[in-house]
Amino acid sequence: METSASQARSPALRSGIRLEVVTVIWMMIEGAIAIGSGVSAGSVLLVAFGLDSAIELFSGIALLWRFSAETTSRTVEQIKRVERRATVLSAILLALLCLYVIITTVVGLVWRIKPESSFTGILVSTGALFVMPLLAHFKRGVNACLNSAAFRADIAESITCAYMAATVLVGLALNAALGWWWAEYAAAAIFLYWLAGETREAFKAANGNADETQGN
Repeated sequence: METSASQARSPALRSGIRLEVVTVIWMMIEGAIAIGSGVSAGSVLLVAFGLDSAIELFSGIALLWRFSAETTSRTVEQIKRVERRATVLSAILLALLCLYVIITTVVGLVWRIKPESSFTGILVSTGALFVMPLLAHFKRGVNACLNSAAFRADIAESITCAYMAATVLVGLALNAALGWWWAEYAAAAIFLYWLAGETREAFKAANGNADETQGN
């Protein structure tokens, strides 16, 4: 039974690694394009989306290391230690990103800083809207075998990224089509709702890992 479970887990681990490689590559592209076009257009919304992609890139790399560590027979303690550190750092970075969105949105509205429309931003957010749910679907199938809490959190991040992309797309489209510059700031506020939830879950996971370590 144990050998059979191990045999089933090995291909699932390889599939998980392949999916995380795709995720990391996508996040690199998505983050670079979103930040670049956001800075060029003066869009708080796009820059925030790009920074969130960078944070998810970091999480993807950490999870990729975690799967690779299991395939190379690292100890459970070593794997948990890296997961814990990565989770804490991700939570802190997400909290700082929330602060960035709040400050820049308030300043932008008060000073009426009007972002330019960004066709590139519309393209990258549209791409994320299709790619992320697809990745989440395949990851769920793999995690049915692995039953990994870290992978489950990664799947939730992929779904959240899709919601964020939809919000970004609406804000950018309204600005481009109707000239509603304030729509990007309104979308940033909605974006902040998803981001705050992701941050809260990250801190819960960090606390859970700390409690588990102390219990051991």
